Amino acid sequence: MIRTLDLFCGAGGSSWGAKQAGATIVCGVDADERAAATYAANFGRSASRCLRLNEQSRPRDLGDIGEIDLLLASPECTHHTCARGSKPRDDDSRRTANYVARFAADLRPRWIVLENVVHMKSWHGYEPVITSLTNLGYHVSPQVLNASHFGVPQNRRRLFLIADLLATPPSIEPSFRTSRPARRVLDLPGTWRSRPLYRPGRATGTLARAERAIAALGEGNDFLIVYYGSDGAGGWQSLDQPLRTMTTLDRFGLVTWDQDEPMLRMLQVPELRRAMGFPVSFTLLGQRRDQIRLLGNGVAPPVMKAIIAQLTADQSVAVAAE
Repeated sequence: MIRTLDLFCGAGGSSWGAKQAGATIVCGVDADERAAATYAANFGRSASRCLRLNEQSRPRDLGDIGEIDLLLASPECTHHTCARGSKPRDDDSRRTANYVARFAADLRPRWIVLENVVHMKSWHGYEPVITSLTNLGYHVSPQVLNASHFGVPQNRRRLFLIADLLATPPSIEPSFRTSRPARRVLDLPGTWRSRPLYRPGRATGTLARAERAIAALGEGNDFLIVYYGSDGAGGWQSLDQPLRTMTTLDRFGLVTWDQDEPMLRMLQVPELRRAMGFPVSFTLLGQRRDQIRLLGNGVAPPVMKAIIAQLTADQSVAVAAE
């Protein structure tokens, strides 16, 4: 039994993936009430703690959780990511990563997996986080993994600090040789209402994105408009590629065709849930905006499943031999 604690757990993507790899979820902690309630709905009320961790927080603040074998953590990432543009960074937020080492010092779990955006590597506190774990005796392996290599139909690159107290962590191998395209997440035509692309009041920027796509693909071919981001791709993407990275914003519009007329609708929560690799059975609470935020903040479960399965493989062999 691999007893697992998930700090900054959000809705529970990491925990769901770890559970699918055979871990036992003991507790998840998050300061966001909606996230904590969603975690409770999926893992049980007794496993969820709505608590804002600080520099004085200790495992005892969570109640009697017993021994922990695996510590998961997704510290606040909004002040690392380039998605903030030129907005000021809050270093107190970024320092939440340091709490992981303090919990590790008290609990001494065999394994630790800390997840964050890749831009965390440019933070001045990045190396000290690794050093703090190394000083506790952990072998730490930083790895950047793309969810599209693990069966998730989304290009989602994230940094994982993978640590093992007894051995060098393995290099996590992709579980899929080919990526799944964005069209795999779409509901059947007619499931959701679309409106004419060229309707009164439509933003000129939206029309410009669509027209660039039509010029590249030709009329009659479906595609996605991508809002809130510029990467030189023209603000659109093909359905034959994995979905661009999901964020906490409602940013993907699907253009389809009704004979010669282009129609537009936003991707819906069930489609975005599939784009993150969550099953239908995973409960999301709140209104549409809440659910999209929970998904965009999350860890793709298939990625964490692969990490935990490969990281704890020797433990599985040992248990089977007993």
